[in-house]
Amino acid sequence: MKKVLIVAYYFPPSGGPGVQRVLKYVQYLRDFGWEPVVLTVRDGTFPARDESLLEAIPVGVRVVRTEIFEPYDLYRKLTGKSKGTAIDVNTIRKEGTALPFKERVAEAIRSTFFIPDARVGWLRHAVREGIRVIAQEKIDAIYTSSPPYTCALIGRALKRRTGLPWVAGFRDPWTGFLTTPNRWFLPASIDRSLERSVFEEADRVEVAWLGIMKDALTKYPALPTGKFVHLPNGYDSSDYPQMEQEVRNDRRFTVVYTGSMYGRRNPDAFLRAVEGLVEQGKVEAAQIRLRFIGRFGDEVLAMFERSALRDAIEVVGYMPHSESIAQLLLADALLLVVDEAADSNEIVPGKVYEYLGSMRPLIAVAPEESAIADLIRETSAGVIAHQSNVEGIARGFLNLYNDHHNGTHTVQPNAAAIQRYERRSTTGALAALFNSLQGKFS
Repeated sequence: MKKVLIVAYYFPPSGGPGVQRVLKYVQYLRDFGWEPVVLTVRDGTFPARDESLLEAIPVGVRVVRTEIFEPYDLYRKLTGKSKGTAIDVNTIRKEGTALPFKERVAEAIRSTFFIPDARVGWLRHAVREGIRVIAQEKIDAIYTSSPPYTCALIGRALKRRTGLPWVAGFRDPWTGFLTTPNRWFLPASIDRSLERSVFEEADRVEVAWLGIMKDALTKYPALPTGKFVHLPNGYDSSDYPQMEQEVRNDRRFTVVYTGSMYGRRNPDAFLRAVEGLVEQGKVEAAQIRLRFIGRFGDEVLAMFERSALRDAIEVVGYMPHSESIAQLLLADALLLVVDEAADSNEIVPGKVYEYLGSMRPLIAVAPEESAIADLIRETSAGVIAHQSNVEGIARGFLNLYNDHHNGTHTVQPNAAAIQRYERRSTTGALAALFNSLQGKFS
């Protein structure tokens, strides 16, 4: 079997949606003639941990864990946060909301010195260990998963040292994205230079959504379009337990959200829409349950607390992936919220595919003409309304609320269309990409 070195910071016991893409590749690559060898960190500062995912790593797959310098404990000390406090959900604020002074200082340090990101302290350790593993395991190809973009720099260094074919994978754009630090001229120039070199030196650039490719080609139009390969995220039907609908003592219409919420990804428009329906007497507050599962910034928690619907809102912390999937199956509808940003039309959150796999109707708060809207229409999976279209959100919610209480099904997800996004199929496409590069380099 040919071997591929997979470089990924987010790997079990890390939790969160970014882990699933790489983990599923690792689970299924052997089916297509490739043995994965994983290079990751020993003690990462992950936004969420899910120890149960360690059991999902196939038996016999070698996972090499290295040291890393993580600066986030220093960040917490500087900003007065307790050890273990999640950083991401409280540093990306809604537009117009200023960070406190200490956090502004810390953010200035991060944006100036940690290029391309705060994981750059892994670069030296990973390259040294990667060279050793490539020789020891007789590796045939390299795959990197970003963000963090430090992974791409590790891949670039290994490519330069070994000449092996390298596929640089991206789940989000690099510079200029909504999560990019606001850098001043010099660090911004360095960051752009690193980004450009990765796109130029990688043999292929694999992207989770087409907007990543469009972003890169807009910045660097000389790049060949054929270098980019779109392999969408997906779902794994084997992750969904066989279960009966939850036995309830009531008939409440249950809407479930899973994931993170912070900054420009927030429930404000959705809550206002449902509050309006309750005020108009079209929805009974006692007949709904809004269950939010995951990690939430302080701003978002404050929205829940001051909402007129707070008695119907359940806020649940991060759950292991298997439990999160089970919650999707216990829902009557699923809430998707896309960030309010210049990139919104192109963003396709990875979790939408797990929503689709549950075959539950979606309420998508997202641009009505966008990549996510196209996907939902292709799969007939739900209703879509922009954050500014509170009336449209309300109409979608009311439609599904009435379906629930009347036993009707005005939204019927298209199973055949959804099945095209099985993770195993995407992994087969990645293996085919590796095979094509083997021919080029042989």
